[in-house]
Amino acid sequence: MRWKRPVTVTAASPVRLCFRLEEPSEEAPPGKETWKVSYFLQPHSDRSLLVPLAELWKTKAAKREALKPLGPNPKEYVLLSLGQASVLSAPIAASLKGPAPTGFPCDTKAAHEFLTLTAPALEQAGFGVMLPAWWTRTGTKLRPVVRAHVASPQFTTSGGLSLDAIAEFQWEVSLGETRKSLKELTALAKLKAPLVQVRGQWVEVNAEAIASAVAYWKKKANEAASVREIIHMALGGQETHHGFAFGGIEATGWIKDLLEQLEGRTNYQEFSPPGALAARLRPYQLRGFSWLSFLRHWGLGACLADDMGLGKTMQTLALLLSLREGGEKKPSLLICPTSVVNNWVQEAAQFAPGLPVMVHHGLGRKKDATFQKTASGHALVITSYGLLQRDVSFFQKITWAGVILDEAQNIKNPETKQAKAARGIPADFRIALTGTPVENNVGDLWSIMEFLNPGFLGTQAEFRRRFFVPIQTGRDPEAPEKLKRLTGPFILRRVKTDKTVIADLPDKVERKERCHLTKEQASLYAAVLKDLEKTLAEAEGIKRKGIILATLSKLKQVCNHPAQFLGDNSAIADRSGKLSRLTEMLEEVVEAGDRALVFTQFKEMGDLLKTHLQETFGQELLFLHGGVTKNLRDKMVERFQSSAGAPPIFILSLKAGGTGLNLTNANHVFHYDRWWNPAVENQATDRAFRIGQHKNVLVHKFLCVGTLEDKIDAMIEQKQSLANAVVGTGEAWLTELSNAELKDLFALRKEALGA
Repeated sequence: MRWKRPVTVTAASPVRLCFRLEEPSEEAPPGKETWKVSYFLQPHSDRSLLVPLAELWKTKAAKREALKPLGPNPKEYVLLSLGQASVLSAPIAASLKGPAPTGFPCDTKAAHEFLTLTAPALEQAGFGVMLPAWWTRTGTKLRPVVRAHVASPQFTTSGGLSLDAIAEFQWEVSLGETRKSLKELTALAKLKAPLVQVRGQWVEVNAEAIASAVAYWKKKANEAASVREIIHMALGGQETHHGFAFGGIEATGWIKDLLEQLEGRTNYQEFSPPGALAARLRPYQLRGFSWLSFLRHWGLGACLADDMGLGKTMQTLALLLSLREGGEKKPSLLICPTSVVNNWVQEAAQFAPGLPVMVHHGLGRKKDATFQKTASGHALVITSYGLLQRDVSFFQKITWAGVILDEAQNIKNPETKQAKAARGIPADFRIALTGTPVENNVGDLWSIMEFLNPGFLGTQAEFRRRFFVPIQTGRDPEAPEKLKRLTGPFILRRVKTDKTVIADLPDKVERKERCHLTKEQASLYAAVLKDLEKTLAEAEGIKRKGIILATLSKLKQVCNHPAQFLGDNSAIADRSGKLSRLTEMLEEVVEAGDRALVFTQFKEMGDLLKTHLQETFGQELLFLHGGVTKNLRDKMVERFQSSAGAPPIFILSLKAGGTGLNLTNANHVFHYDRWWNPAVENQATDRAFRIGQHKNVLVHKFLCVGTLEDKIDAMIEQKQSLANAVVGTGEAWLTELSNAELKDLFALRKEALGA
C-alpha cells in the first residue's frame, strides 16, 4: 500500500505548492538579465497568503505562528510535490539537488520557456502558477513593423507631377508603438532573446523576425522607387515573408495628398463638366467623371463598374470632351462588342456633338498608313473586339491618348489573344467599363487590372497564390479585404438599387415562375437520365465533362419544349408547361399595352418562340440572335424603341442581346431558360432596367419544378455571396460534382408533373 502514500498526502494537504516567475532588476544590462522562479506554499483556506519555502526550511519553523495554516506536516507535502513537479521541468529537478530548495534562477530564454511551456503544464497538473501581470496568452507577442518615410520630390521640369518621379525612402522599424534605431535592433537581433523590454514592459518577440527586419532595413537603406511603386506599397502590395509586418508608407507633400485621395481619406477634386457636353450630368455621374479625370491625370487605369444603365457611356464621353477642350490632340481608342458600336456613335452624336468620331469597322475600314492618318484627325476611334486581334498591328503604331474597353469582361481570360492584344496597345491612360468586374470569380479581376495598371497585382501565379486560392477556398478570411484595399482606388462601383446613387429610377421586381412538365416532357426527361446512367459510370476526365455538359443541354431542352429537344419540326402548342405559362403571361402583358423582352440561350428555341407567339398574337415579332447583321440589329432596336407600331415582344438570344443594348421600352423581362450565371442574367435584364426607364421592371425567371432547374437555382442562391458572381463559367462548374451529386441533381421528382 506504499504507492497510495503520495496520493493520500497530496489529497489531504491543506496547502498547495506554487511557482512564481519574478522579473530581473531594471539595472541589469541587456542580455545579462537574471530571472527567478520562486517556490511558495499557499493554504487552500486563504489564497491571499503566500509562504516562501525559505520560511519552511528554517529551524523549528513548524512552531512559528505564521506557518500554522500549513498543517502539521508541510515538509512531507513539499518534497512530494516538488518531486512530482520535477518531472515537468528540468530546472525544477536541478533545484532539488541541493538542500532546502527555494527556487531557481534563469536567463531570459529559460524564462520564456517557463512562460510558454512549463507554466501551462504545471497549471494542468494542479500546481499554482503566478506570472507577471503583463503576460497574457494573447496580445503579448510583438511583430517588428517596418515603415517607409517618403518625402515628395521637387518638380524639376515643366512636366509637373509624375508617377515616374523617383523618391527616396527613410526606413524605420518599431516594436509596438516604440520606434527602434538600427543600432538597437541589431543589438536585439544578436541577443536572440524571445523576451525584450519595450517602454519598461517585457513583451514576447520573434528573434528571427527582428533579424529579418534588420536585414531588410540594411538592404533597403539606399534604395529609391518611383511614385507608382510607392502607391503599390502603400495600398498593401508589399509582401513580407519573414515574420515582420509592413506598416505602410508615411509621406509628405504631394505624394501624401495623392495617397490620401486614393485611399478615400480626402476627397478628390470635383471637376466642372465640359462646356460642349449636351447633357446634364446627374450628381453621381459628375463624381464618376471627376474620378476618371483624377486617375487619368496621374496616368492610372480606372475601372468604371457602374451597374448597366447608370450612364458609363456619358461619363466617358464627358472625359473625352474635357480632354479635347484641354488641348489633347491625340485620339482615344474605344473597343466594344459589335452590337454596341452603333450605340456609341449615336450617344456621341447626341451628347458630344462636337467630338470627331471615327468608326473602324467593316470591309471598307482604313488600313496601314491611311488608318494612322485618318485616326489622328479624330478624338475617338471606335472598333470592335472582333477586330482587336485582327488589326492590332495598326493600333500599336499609334500612341493613343487613351484606350477604353467597353464590356471589359470580354478580356476576363488573360490568356486569350484578345486580352493580350488589348494590353499591348500603347496609351497615356486606360479605362475599363463593365457592370461585372468579377463575372465568374476573382481571377477575372487580375486580367482587368493587368490591362489597367500592369504588374499592380503581381504575376498571375503570385495573384493566384496570394488572393485567388485563399478567397475561393475560404482559407484566409482577410484575403478579400486585402484585395479590395489594393484594387479599390481603381474600381468605382455603383448600383441602381442604391437610392443614394439614383433616387428616380423605378424599382426592379424579380420573381421565379415555377412551371410543371407535361407527361411528354417527363417521359423524355427520364429517357435522357437512363442514357446517362449507361455512359457516366465508366467515363473519366474530358469525356466525363463532355457527357455531363451534353446531358445538361438535353435536359434544359426537354424542359423548354419537346420540339426543341427532338428537332423534328413537330407541333408546338400544348406540349410544354413553360411555353403555356409564358403565353398566358404575355397575353396579359400585351393586353395591358406593355412590352417585353424574352431571353433564351438557344437559337432553336428562339425560332420556336417566334413562330408560336406570332401565331398567337397575330402580328410580327422581333428575334435578335448571333446570325443577325449589325445593320439589321440596329434597325430592330430602333423599331422596338419607337413609340408607334412597335412589336410588343422582342425575343433575344442571351449572348447576342444580353449586353450593350438600350431597350427601355420594355418593362417586362422573361428569362425563358436559365444561364445559371447571375451576372450574365443581370446584364440581360439591364437592357430594360437602366436610365431612361420610367416604369417598374418585372423580371420573370422560369424554371421547371422537380427537375435540375430548381435544384441548380437553389444551389446558386446559396453560393451567390462570392463577389456577387457565379459559381463558375456557364455550367462548367457542374462537371466537378460527383456521380452521386449529379444523380441527385438530375433526378426527376414527383412534383415535376404537378397535380
